[in-house]
Amino acid sequence: MRPVVRGLRLLGAVVLGTFTALVGLLFVLVTLPFPGRPRVRAAARRLAVLETRRLGLDLTPRGGSETRYLAARAPVGVLGGLVVFLLGCGVATAAALAWSWGRGLPFDGMMPTPPLVAYICLGGIVLLFLDLSGLAGVDALERRLAVRMLAPDPTEALRRRITELTESRAGALAAVDSERRRIERDLHDGVQQRLVALSMLAGRARRGRTELLEQLHEQAQQALTELREVAWRVYPSALDSLGLSEALAGVAERAAVPVKVVCELPGRLPSTVETAAYFVVSEAVTNADKHSGAGLVTVEVHGYGTMVVVRVRDDGVGGADATGDGLSGLAGRVAALDGRLTVSSPYGGPTVIMAELPCG
Repeated sequence: MRPVVRGLRLLGAVVLGTFTALVGLLFVLVTLPFPGRPRVRAAARRLAVLETRRLGLDLTPRGGSETRYLAARAPVGVLGGLVVFLLGCGVATAAALAWSWGRGLPFDGMMPTPPLVAYICLGGIVLLFLDLSGLAGVDALERRLAVRMLAPDPTEALRRRITELTESRAGALAAVDSERRRIERDLHDGVQQRLVALSMLAGRARRGRTELLEQLHEQAQQALTELREVAWRVYPSALDSLGLSEALAGVAERAAVPVKVVCELPGRLPSTVETAAYFVVSEAVTNADKHSGAGLVTVEVHGYGTMVVVRVRDDGVGGADATGDGLSGLAGRVAALDGRLTVSSPYGGPTVIMAELPCG
């Protein structure tokens, strides 16, 4: 079934490519006297982008190459049209032959005999194979032509890659610094103040105030709880011992808002990917708890080939700021792994935070 679906998709792509090739050729001919005008170049770029999407390619056309590409692919589109035309003629002939012989009528003065049927079947199979090969060849030729004429040259691609790595490295360093500052605030404003109060209570208890021992014990327990929370935010030990699914279950248990976790992964992920996915969920749940007024947070983690997609959705009021310290730090952490973080949070909600992490 799948080969049939792929074949139909290929046929549809080549048929559509024939029409778009003619449209592109017409555009080139009409705009030939005005090659440098901004509107002409913008229209050529849009047509080229549509072609790359039709082919399923993720290309950003180079400036000035779009019009040449539209002109160059016209012969390829005509070739694809001829292949489709021959395929259609073959299918129509086979249908007419089956219709005539099925009703006991001669086809082109011929009645079916075993040698004739065998000859026609063999010829039809060979022609069908050639047509299908032609469709695949036209599709491959179109892809190669698009990559050749629209993809950035290797030097430009390398320069762009260096820029991306430099930005992601700076973002990762900024995320680390932001996390360190947050840990310092947690220790200073929470645990440190709690320990100072604990020390004062201990001093008063030593002077004979035995009724303070219960309060001293309670303060000690609260200090231990806060220390555990800080340790979990630094790095959750459950990631190493139990894996991402159990670590996310721990996030759900500690959250003040109801959290539903669906984690469907084929196995353990690289540690860097698990860590990034954990912190995406942890930060998103924390933001939902503090700012969104959500009644439910849904966490979904799925694997798609060599990618892991983490999606966190809350039903709160929306309006999350993607440029804030928390989310921008997450974006830097994800970008350091060549991943992508997207935030959708219209006013009125819902807020959806999605991270795409490569793990191959």
